[in-house]
Amino acid sequence: MPNPGTIRIGTRGSELATTQAGHVRDALIALGKPAELVIVKTQGDHNRHDPVEKIGVGVFTQALRHALRDGVCDMIVHSFKDLPTVPEHDMVVAAVPERVDPREVLISREHTPLMDLPEGAKVGTSAPRRVSQLRALRPDLEILPLRGNIETRMGRVAEDLDAVILARAGLERTGRLGAVAESLDVTVLMPAPAQGALALECRSADQEIVEVLQRLDHAPSHAQALAERAVLNELEAGCTAPVAAHSTVDEDGTLTLRAGVFAVDGSRQLVETVTGSVDRADELGRQAARALLKQGVLEVMGNTLRESRN
Repeated sequence: MPNPGTIRIGTRGSELATTQAGHVRDALIALGKPAELVIVKTQGDHNRHDPVEKIGVGVFTQALRHALRDGVCDMIVHSFKDLPTVPEHDMVVAAVPERVDPREVLISREHTPLMDLPEGAKVGTSAPRRVSQLRALRPDLEILPLRGNIETRMGRVAEDLDAVILARAGLERTGRLGAVAESLDVTVLMPAPAQGALALECRSADQEIVEVLQRLDHAPSHAQALAERAVLNELEAGCTAPVAAHSTVDEDGTLTLRAGVFAVDGSRQLVETVTGSVDRADELGRQAARALLKQGVLEVMGNTLRESRN
């Protein structure tokens, strides 16, 4: 830890990223640990036009990790769902704070629910996982690409779109839930693995930082994120693949995981549910993925799985 007086938190400069990192900063200060934000520019911040699948998996993480390695900051804050599933050998996710609501939300003209949108309505989203599930639910919809920050995406509804699909977590953290027309149940639109969870990453050699961050860890949220991301890891799928997962942890320590893979055209989907001890989170995720593989993941996902691995 180069500067024991203040923990420097690396973050992207977007409103959502700085808000998320700000919550972490405030939590550290509440523990008696002075902390400040360090803004790091990423390739994804410069390119707001191409979909994430084209820019590349991990586009929002590599600049942050370079800054961490270079000593520009002492830790970094990620939206856990955006992290590549293969860990960095010299870094560790030391903590996952308590997760916020992982559901997807619909923002639409006149607050119209998804199933009540007019036939042929234009809905914005670029995530293959969302596209595939929307096409299965409403094959009549015209689904169009969507990039930019939260405000830009929301603004499209007043311009050229009838609705957009966003993660509820981002709206909750930036105080925009009033714009939500509908929070979509996870059985209707399954979220991305680890959606709503933050990952606090630092250098594995910085034991003092590791120990401080572990005080911010929420064990059930960490286990859920591990289980859901293990599905991606076992499938060797990138975070842009049409793969979804959602898990819950009961008071008795039982973790229930539901995972699914989808054809982008909406024609087919495979869903698997597994249950077990929260201590077996990673194993349960892999178990669900292996069951999906046996059911024919490659036949359902086709080239979208292979492309997400690149």
